[in-house]
Amino acid sequence: MEDLMRIHQKKFISFLFQSCLVLLLFPIVSSSQEHRKIKDNHIKMSPRLQFEITLHGFLLWASMGFLMPVGILAIRLSNREENPRWLRILFYLHTILQMVAVVVATTGAIMSIKNFNNLFNNNHQRLGVALYGIIWLQLLLGIFRPQRGSKRRSVWFFAHWILGTALTFLGVLNVYVGLAAYHEKTSKGVTIWNILFTIQISLIVFFYLFQEKWFYIQKQRVVLSNEENVPKEMVSKVGTC
Repeated sequence: MEDLMRIHQKKFISFLFQSCLVLLLFPIVSSSQEHRKIKDNHIKMSPRLQFEITLHGFLLWASMGFLMPVGILAIRLSNREENPRWLRILFYLHTILQMVAVVVATTGAIMSIKNFNNLFNNNHQRLGVALYGIIWLQLLLGIFRPQRGSKRRSVWFFAHWILGTALTFLGVLNVYVGLAAYHEKTSKGVTIWNILFTIQISLIVFFYLFQEKWFYIQKQRVVLSNEENVPKEMVSKVGTC
């Protein structure tokens, strides 16, 4: 079951990387007509409201665009770790990052409910509501996980993986959608933020894939080293006969 989940994780990471590139190119190739439409329809906001929107965006980026992906990377690294001390460190790092991400996302949600007009008439708000529900459900799953070896462990692992995968993808997607919504409301350029966020996600994805291959390379070195030592041991035995 866990091997099958790892295969699906690799496919998901590749899909996420390609999606990020598509989302990066989308605002760059926008037409001038759309730009004029945005310019005509953008909302004039007070400096305070603009600050609150910017802070909301920063909190949600920090939570779902940074802390959660890094937390997933940490637990992924622990799957290959044999040192008990490092295994505990990576596990607690994963737990702390995810809990902080939940607190930060909840703070951003409270800001949104308190300060913004939540008509849920755009994709960013709808995705946000879904994410808030998933993030708390995932937290509860993490807290009430069954013991290793129990019958419910496989079911829990599958549910935890599915929710984590959905949360990661939708969280990253909503950062892009949020930037597009900010651009639509204010007519301010967000291309540089799209580029920087794509670079950040690409680096996380690259490191995720690299550590997977690095483990394979290290394993192959051990196998080759053992194969080279076998003939030497046989020669030494023949020489003593």
